[in-house]
Amino acid sequence: MNDITPPSTRISSGMGGPGIFDNRRLPDREFSELWDAIIMDAELKDRLLAHAVLNFTLRPKISRAKLPLHGIILLAGVPGTGKTSLAKGLASRAADVLGPITYLEIDPHSLTSAALGKSQKAVTELGGRIAEFAGQGKTIVLLDEVETLVSDRAKLSLEANPVDVHRATDAALVQLDHLAAEFPQLLFIATSNFPQAIDAAFISRADFVLTVPLPNEQAVREILISTLTSLGELFPPVKRLAADPSFSEVVRACVGLDGRQLRKLVASACTLDKQTALDPSRLTINDLRRAAAHVQSEGKISKGGFK
Repeated sequence: MNDITPPSTRISSGMGGPGIFDNRRLPDREFSELWDAIIMDAELKDRLLAHAVLNFTLRPKISRAKLPLHGIILLAGVPGTGKTSLAKGLASRAADVLGPITYLEIDPHSLTSAALGKSQKAVTELGGRIAEFAGQGKTIVLLDEVETLVSDRAKLSLEANPVDVHRATDAALVQLDHLAAEFPQLLFIATSNFPQAIDAAFISRADFVLTVPLPNEQAVREILISTLTSLGELFPPVKRLAADPSFSEVVRACVGLDGRQLRKLVASACTLDKQTALDPSRLTINDLRRAAAHVQSEGKISKGGFK
């Protein structure tokens, strides 16, 4: 694996045609930093990277009839667990191992349309654009919020949902099958906050499904330390908070929060006092404790019925 990751080589937002939100060459420093920032079980990360690499080393060499790999990895889990960041980081790390890779990010919302037949046509045309890139070499495509593109047809009401939604899912599955067969150097990484809304036929095509977990106590500790260390680069006294005897109490109070909440919690703790907002070096362990209690309280309110 390369030790030096080149800076971003993003071409442009939207380059590549309608539905393609981002198009860049990997590895990419920005994406690699996202991979490092996601703190989770190292074994899970290693296995995820191994699946991505295997897609490019094995799929081109063996018939799908003998080993039915579709080139799809699905990352599922509750919001805030870092699925999108993990997907982007995974793509960049795969390029570290395998060499340059083209990265495409799809905006599924741009493909939906209330006009009958438009979504199905847009999905089919997008498949053709992806094929143009995949025909030139190794390509990774991010399908963020994939349930938007492949909604569970068994749960859709033909009265409540236009038939175009059903046809769009049909078209997406057809395109995925075609691309998998024609381009073994193509990998889709899909993410979903609501895997129960994904069509079963898509899930069955996934070569690897990972439910990204909420941070356990050790991961909570590491995320908080990482955030405090980063803040401490600007405000050195903050670094000492992780060594405070009460820091473990703060960690335990934060179990159950997602990674995004944990990092924002440190910023939130700086707002509990105007003087600390002016000078974050004044941040105390008690500020962190109070912020944790506040975030946990907000979570209970949210789960209590505010939809």
